[in-house]
Amino acid sequence: MEEIREYNVDDLDQIIRIWNEIVEDGNAFPQDTPLTVDEAKIFFAEQSFVGVFENNDEILGVYILHPNNIGRCSHIANSSYAVKDGQRGKRIGEKLILHSMKIAREYGFRILQFNAVTKTNIGALHLYKKLGFTQMTTIPGGFLSKDNEYIDIIPHFIELGCN
Repeated sequence: MEEIREYNVDDLDQIIRIWNEIVEDGNAFPQDTPLTVDEAKIFFAEQSFVGVFENNDEILGVYILHPNNIGRCSHIANSSYAVKDGQRGKRIGEKLILHSMKIAREYGFRILQFNAVTKTNIGALHLYKKLGFTQMTTIPGGFLSKDNEYIDIIPHFIELGCN
């Protein structure tokens, strides 16, 4: 049975592997080194919410949700998504995004923003457009890939309809 639920510490081994796949690929997340177990415990505990996509006791995706900034900008959320290699293209990412939008509303966020969507992340760009996100301006060379190539980034946002 598939569900998206809140992360618990028993999920750590599975979500570290999924998260680190993206980090090691070097084309999407800002981190440049994989998380160790100790770092992952702290990293995931610091988030406002961590959601996991589980199917038959196997975690296939994870997302983090937290404020994009502090103080007068703390009503803007930021989120990152990771889907297990071999499971991409099965709408898991879409389900994670929709779930994160629901949770962000529950937490009182008014906007969900993605800061560093690389222009090479075609799947994400297509999905964000499909879900109604607004594409902002391109930031030339805003992301340094694993191959030491500077790639343009295209931030996105969506209003969540909260007061």
